[in-house]
Amino acid sequence: MKEYQIGENEAGQRLDKYLAKLLREAPKSFFYKMLRKKNITLNGHRAEGNERLVQGDRVVLFLSDETIERFSGDPVPSAENGSLDILYEDRDLLLLNKPAGMLSQPDRSREASAVEYLTGYLLKSGQLTPEDLRTFHPGVVNRLDRNTSGILVCGKSLHGLQTASSLFRSRSLRKYYLCLTEGVLLEKKHISGYLTKDSRSNTVRIRSRGEEDSSYIETEYEPVSTDGEHTLLRVRLLTGKPHQIRAHLASIGHPLIGDPKYNQDPRSRRFASEHQIRFQLLHAHELVFPAPLPELEALEGRHFTADLPDPFRQVLEQLPLFPIKQQGETDEQRK
Repeated sequence: MKEYQIGENEAGQRLDKYLAKLLREAPKSFFYKMLRKKNITLNGHRAEGNERLVQGDRVVLFLSDETIERFSGDPVPSAENGSLDILYEDRDLLLLNKPAGMLSQPDRSREASAVEYLTGYLLKSGQLTPEDLRTFHPGVVNRLDRNTSGILVCGKSLHGLQTASSLFRSRSLRKYYLCLTEGVLLEKKHISGYLTKDSRSNTVRIRSRGEEDSSYIETEYEPVSTDGEHTLLRVRLLTGKPHQIRAHLASIGHPLIGDPKYNQDPRSRRFASEHQIRFQLLHAHELVFPAPLPELEALEGRHFTADLPDPFRQVLEQLPLFPIKQQGETDEQRK
């Protein structure tokens, strides 16, 4: 026999969904059979499986330890990384400055991603237990390309995951990136288009008109500085689609420096080689939370920035960049 008490991360879901996470290797027919025979009970009573769980409910499995172990499946993967750059943390959310080269989420390569590192950190710090991970998995809310660095929003609780996901969907969060592009851009602009994925090549195409399976995208950019050949841009991502910034800027003739997928210019590739640039110079630099924000009061109106990674910063230091003043902007405002 084993008893489980429903916590805030399990509350709100149906009993049968909870059981499917708890005993993820068991067929659904097993749950319903055990419920009918009262080998699985809810608060000491027979249950149907469609009950909505609330915090404090008690689920009891009158099953042998061997049966529970057999149907539990493998433990949730985790990994340790002692150098996670944590920008902010509370009981619900964690903001991580992800390095270029780290996956945001697991993929077929089975290489450790930010999700496994987050899980390992929460286990090591005692904020989650292996038992907790049987029915709740922490995760990342936004996704950055493997070779894009910067702010990654991670959910430590169900409330954090759901609330932050809602903010991203509603575009309530303001997201700003820094990137170094090929060519000179001098004016702040808002551009739009339609993005279509090509799963075979893991790339996207940008068109001015919508096509079947295309998604509408919007991107704003503001030139920060230039050396006469390249431009440092501050980009606001208004829609969040895969490769959006990389492909959108490439579509207007200003691909990112170091981007192997969307920048095929030989001169740009020589520049990247000379400066030992291994990843596209794209960094999720700023995140601004809305106000009011009653669901996450501690983050109401907060503004976070993530330092540039050393390779990106070193390239900027080597270039003779001069600031670009926008129309109507004073020198004092520029500072």
